Amino acid sequence: MGIFNSINIASTGLSAERVRLDVIADNMANVNTTRTTEGGPYRRSRVIMRPRSEGPHWRSPFLPQSMDNGIGKGVRVAEIQKDTQTENPLRWDPTHPDAIKSGPEKGYVKMPNVDVVTEMVDMISASRSYEANASIIEGSKAMFQRALDIGAK
Repeated sequence: MGIFNSINIASTGLSAERVRLDVIADNMANVNTTRTTEGGPYRRSRVIMRPRSEGPHWRSPFLPQSMDNGIGKGVRVAEIQKDTQTENPLRWDPTHPDAIKSGPEKGYVKMPNVDVVTEMVDMISASRSYEANASIIEGSKAMFQRALDIGAK
């Protein structure tokens, strides 16, 4: 494992968690959006992450390719997908411009499938993950500095 692998892993985590926080903020901002450009109420978005198995990553030039076991490649955002499984809740408001005009649900408005409590829990989880990755980078920097200090003596 190379000297910068821990920083590379943590930096991919920082980037992925930042995207996750942006998506959560978007969900929270649209908690009352009943009409979108696609039609219908806003659908909650979620981030799908996968292990980063390809692409550029720092590799020690002194480590033979046969000994590189793939450790230290990190995580990536695979996609941001809409939550189509969760039903949109109905709220009674016959004066709303997006209220259903006929049928058994007449007078109800389809609201976004965004649950504020779930989004807050996800936001806390994402910020804790972000902090953990930032701590890994700081710890790695301190360890490298200490190694340099030992080598200078």
